[in-house]
Amino acid sequence: MGAEGSVEIKNLSFSYGNNRVLEDVSFAVAEGKVTTILGSNGSGKSTLFYLMTKNLTARGGEILLDGKNINGIRLRDFAKRVSMVSQTNTIAGDVTVERLVSYGRTPFLSFMQRPGDEDRCLIEWAMEVTDVGKHRAKAVSTLSGGQRQRVWIAMALAQNTKLLLLDEPTTYLDIRYQIEILRLIRRLNIEFGITIVMVLHDMNQAIHYSDEILGLKDGRIAACGAPDEVFTPKLIEEIYGVRLKMLRTDDKPFVLQI
Repeated sequence: MGAEGSVEIKNLSFSYGNNRVLEDVSFAVAEGKVTTILGSNGSGKSTLFYLMTKNLTARGGEILLDGKNINGIRLRDFAKRVSMVSQTNTIAGDVTVERLVSYGRTPFLSFMQRPGDEDRCLIEWAMEVTDVGKHRAKAVSTLSGGQRQRVWIAMALAQNTKLLLLDEPTTYLDIRYQIEILRLIRRLNIEFGITIVMVLHDMNQAIHYSDEILGLKDGRIAACGAPDEVFTPKLIEEIYGVRLKMLRTDDKPFVLQI
């Protein structure tokens, strides 16, 4: 495998009982790029995300991180190399922004060890990049949805990994905060070289903010490639079961979702 943070998925399959959710999924995450996983409900995209984040264990095939099967990597060691933000996150009502962001350093500290200078620098950097430092003393529970999502991303950044996985990061946010979060994600990729894999529902957001698209249909890969290459009315109909018109704007495909 190549540089630190490289991911390759080989012949991945997964079932819930007799219900096969993923079938022979194989692809390599493009290093230094933003890859978005798309698919209708039940397509297997969330299951794929849970497998990639070690929340589920593959029954067939393998997920390789820098050439090593993640099943053989301890969770603590995995967290030193891969950071993630789930679709839903909960935290005690009185936890402050700064405290939550500091939790990102937990994998690097021994029991009862306090953060050192390097840890503090990374915590401050993560809050600065996500623009949440001004809320550092506030309880996370008092913030708006968009602000809270920035805090969770800041916690992931404090882990200082080269790979960031995001499960539907714009869910439950109004359009303003959706765009702000997606622009932040793009900045993390371009400015800091973080490889990003995210699950999205909105096709046009995926087109605009992604380098690579992975389209799933019934647990199998229906398309994989650059947005310009894979987005066609035929593919949309195959994945979502609806025929939609497309046009181009800002030299990118645009799906008319009406």
